[in-house]
Amino acid sequence: MLAGLLAAAGVAHFAAPRPFDATIPSGLPGKPRTWTHASGAAELALAAGLALPRTRKAAALATAAFFVGVFPANVKMAADWRHRPAPQKAAAFGRLPLQVPLVLWARGVARNAQGRS
Repeated sequence: MLAGLLAAAGVAHFAAPRPFDATIPSGLPGKPRTWTHASGAAELALAAGLALPRTRKAAALATAAFFVGVFPANVKMAADWRHRPAPQKAAAFGRLPLQVPLVLWARGVARNAQGRS
């Protein structure tokens, strides 16, 4: 399921990149679209790694790190959306605490993959 979530998100970064571009912190060098595509490619690679038993543990640990790494984009989105209508603001702020269960989910996948070759 985690691989499917990442694959869907990765595809979305390429199919509809504009909303993702808006979440890229301005302090990052280069164009937001480059970061959008890079994070989409990373999500697709992580999904592929999670899908294969041989690479699942390493991919799951990398996924946990990825979820931590994209947290600043979620913070930027929440800050940018603070004046939007209540449902959009709630969605943006609701994403922030959801990073914790995503990280824990990825770590759980890694833990359950131990001992597999």
